Amino acid sequence: MIQVGIIGGTGYVGAELIRLLSNHNKVNISGISSVKYRGKPISSIYSGFYQTDDLECENQQDIIEKSDLIFLALPSGLSQAIVEKAVYENKICIDMGADFRFKNENLYKKWYGKTFLNKSLHEKSVYGLPELNRDEIRRTQIIGNPGCYATSVELALLPLLSENLIEEDGIIADCKSGITGSGKELTESSHFVNCNENFTAYKVANHRHTPEIEETLSNSFKKNVKLTFVPHLLPINRGILSTIYATPKKALSLEEVHEKYSQFYKNENFIKMLPLGEVSKISGVRLSNYCHISLHYDDDNNKLIVISCLDNMMKGSAGQGIQNMNIALGFSEKEGLTTLPAVF
Repeated sequence: MIQVGIIGGTGYVGAELIRLLSNHNKVNISGISSVKYRGKPISSIYSGFYQTDDLECENQQDIIEKSDLIFLALPSGLSQAIVEKAVYENKICIDMGADFRFKNENLYKKWYGKTFLNKSLHEKSVYGLPELNRDEIRRTQIIGNPGCYATSVELALLPLLSENLIEEDGIIADCKSGITGSGKELTESSHFVNCNENFTAYKVANHRHTPEIEETLSNSFKKNVKLTFVPHLLPINRGILSTIYATPKKALSLEEVHEKYSQFYKNENFIKMLPLGEVSKISGVRLSNYCHISLHYDDDNNKLIVISCLDNMMKGSAGQGIQNMNIALGFSEKEGLTTLPAVF
């Protein structure tokens, strides 16, 4: 069995990794770490793990030493030094934060206020969107797991940009996420009285996933992709719905566009193209690693509308992290991720 450790195992992403890895047939959770809860069992934080996965929180170095692969479920800026140690000891690292999502250090510094501590690590790292970088993921020790919003938008746009079907600028991404997307630490906007029966935009045209999306798509297709991205907070626990508006470069029927998407994703386990006339919805993907995509067209304004839905804790985070782990270790990508969406 492959030994898998989680550094930062008590946050929402860490807890979701524990839940999923506990049902994985080819790995064993070697341990979890936490600074705040060191020495305490995970069940004292999440009662759902009581007498099932009662792992005790340890220190980071112990996790590195006894693991073959390490997930780093930490706030951005804390993973680089740990990854440097782990890679030196020949471990595979999957960073669930933003430290290894960027190739451009200036962008990382501008949006996160940090620098690359070891530039050679960033040269080796791979952006962990399997549908885009599967072969590179197989060959690297360092995987930067994409952001949840970024995953939903990028999956919606990949087929269009690969076929040069839309204008690269003027793209609008209108996105909504559940509360877990804000992380476990309480903020003013995540207080129950402020989010319940409410629906708000935040970080309007100033969200950190904007440069991540633009850099990833621009570098991948050698285009200068620009988009306006506006996130919103939904009063639900989990899920993302992204509505993307783009201008076609040439006249194509919606049937032709749908066929191009179907061909692009025909071998992908977790991307589901809905039939024309249907609309992607969060309830269709909840608790699963699937992304549902539906296509629509505004004739009067010549706008192609793509609606992408995923569970931000699954395909938007922990599920995609395990998908990347499966690729890196040579397992079936579906291993541990075959749970169907909850129907209600």
